[in-house]
This record gives sequence, C-alpha cells and structure tokens, in this order.
Amino acid sequence: MYGCPMVNINDQVKKLQSYYSPRIIAEVNNEYVKIAKVKGDNVPWHTHENEDELFLILEGSLEMEIEQQQSFTMRQGDLFVVPKGVKHKVSSDKECTILLIESKTTLHTGDVITEITKSIKNQKK
Repeated sequence: MYGCPMVNINDQVKKLQSYYSPRIIAEVNNEYVKIAKVKGDNVPWHTHENEDELFLILEGSLEMEIEQQQSFTMRQGDLFVVPKGVKHKVSSDKECTILLIESKTTLHTGDVITEITKSIKNQKK
C-alpha cells in the first residue's frame, strides 16, 4: 500500500467496513492520509495537543463542533483544519465519508480513549 504511486480513493472507501474506523491510505512526510465513515454522535469531545487535523468531506455532511464556538455543517468538498489544542467533536445524522490528514503521532480520538478509539496499527489494516 505505501510507496504506491496512485491510490483510488473511491476504491478505498468501498473497503471501509464500519463507522469511526479510520483507514490509512497513504503517507506524506510525517503525515497520514486517512479515510473514514461517520454516522451518529459517537466521537467524544477531544483535543490534539500537538497536531492540527485536516478534514475534507468526500460524501454527505458532517456537523463540526468547536468548543465555545457555534457549530457548523460541512458538506461534500468542504475542507476545514482544526488547530492543535482546540477541543472539538464531529457527528453526522446520515453516513458521511471524510478524508483526514493527520500527523503520524495523532490519536484519532485525541486525549480521550473510548470504544471507537483505534490504534495506528488497526488503522493500517
């Protein structure tokens, strides 16, 4: 998978088996490119103390909540970067597919461990 000159994102999305289980599809320098599906409100409020987190909506819509700010809806094609140290959470009423760019040190549920937390090892499967 890594070192491959081309990855078809649509083919990779078809392989996603469950919600809240990011899958690493590429590496760029010290960053992972990940895809995931979200449905519901299972992502806890969390922060990434040392890393920014990029969200790109591939399909559907995603509710982005940032602590002490008004929430907003991201739709297909929208891109947003959550700065390091900012408490946030995401949810979606219907299935939403996202692409994430995160530092290799980023835990996808940040400083909070829940039943949806996946290790980097499990994200590479």
